[in-house]
Amino acid sequence: MPEIERYEAIVIGAGSVGLPTALALAQAGIKTLVVDRLPSAGQGSNKHAIGGIRATHSDPAKIRLCRRSIEILSTWRETYGDPIEWHRGGYSFVAYRDQEAQTLQSLIATQHRYGLNIEWLDAQSLRQVVPDLNPCELRGGTYSPDDGNASPLLVAHAFYRHAKRMGVTFCFGETVTAVAVEGGRTRGIATDRARYAAEVVINAAGAWARPLAALAGIDVPVYPDAHEAGVTEPVQRFLEPMIVDIRPTPGASNFYFYQHDTGQIIFCITPSPNVWGTDTRETSTFLPLVAPRMLAVMPRLRTIRVRRTWRGLYPMTPDGLPIVGWAEGVEGFFLAVGMCGQGFMLGPGLGELIARAVQNNLSADDRETLSQLSPQRDFGQHQEKLK
Repeated sequence: MPEIERYEAIVIGAGSVGLPTALALAQAGIKTLVVDRLPSAGQGSNKHAIGGIRATHSDPAKIRLCRRSIEILSTWRETYGDPIEWHRGGYSFVAYRDQEAQTLQSLIATQHRYGLNIEWLDAQSLRQVVPDLNPCELRGGTYSPDDGNASPLLVAHAFYRHAKRMGVTFCFGETVTAVAVEGGRTRGIATDRARYAAEVVINAAGAWARPLAALAGIDVPVYPDAHEAGVTEPVQRFLEPMIVDIRPTPGASNFYFYQHDTGQIIFCITPSPNVWGTDTRETSTFLPLVAPRMLAVMPRLRTIRVRRTWRGLYPMTPDGLPIVGWAEGVEGFFLAVGMCGQGFMLGPGLGELIARAVQNNLSADDRETLSQLSPQRDFGQHQEKLK
């Protein structure tokens, strides 16, 4: 039997959270292994992400993490040299009813308290930022100019390449079959190919986080929910911010779209009720559902042709907030799961936080963030309002 390979930390999942975590651990001098059942980096939910990166949330922990993610990604090319198609276009949550206007305005005080650059604009002012919005019944909306977007595929590859350069070992095409727990703490993992030893095991398995945690005797409330998205042909830039409409309508609770750095319009809808499970086959219902909503908000989109659609998985939690922290009852097992479809925007900031947690080098802000996202929290206490 081959000798067990030994590491200081093992990350399970080479996606939106696992890759930034691996790089941050390597930069801290921690010998790290990343294991993924897929053949290369970013091949799970990461490649289905549409690329939005916002700090515009209602929850302080997510605001803090995503502000750091924006700092990392907006300066990535200057720092590392990789083009990742970053574009600082901003985000705008639009309101066509009083209910959404009141909800959005009620969050601004908290968003300001945690450093978010955001303002409420009335209809006339908002249309100066987004001239093509349908003015009929428009109440206004929030505008956060520092948010942006990038290519999930290019970002994943960039994190992978630099983590590998820093000495991280990647084992692709390996399925984790066991998490070794002895004396109440992790000792490593076994896959269908080998065994690896480590005192720290980080679950960053996305939509498959719950069955993975079960291997360590831990139950985490993470449930995959299928969402569809689409992309159009490229056109000359006419739109800066991501447009988000949180009005619930039959079949959907919200939808959003933006113009990517390469000119395409990328769009997605949040189904209602949820579509639970891991089926990622496209449906014939998506475009008829999303197209009328998009045209009602921005009629100019009418002549742009859709190129393709796809379907990905959102690992959802009961309250719409991630689960981040050390698992109770199994020392050394860290949970970075339940990103609720926002792993791409949370990942860079979260990776740095996880590396500090592994080193037991947490700031007061870190401790507050981890308390808000704790695996042991009361999931019925409050709901993320801008899921």
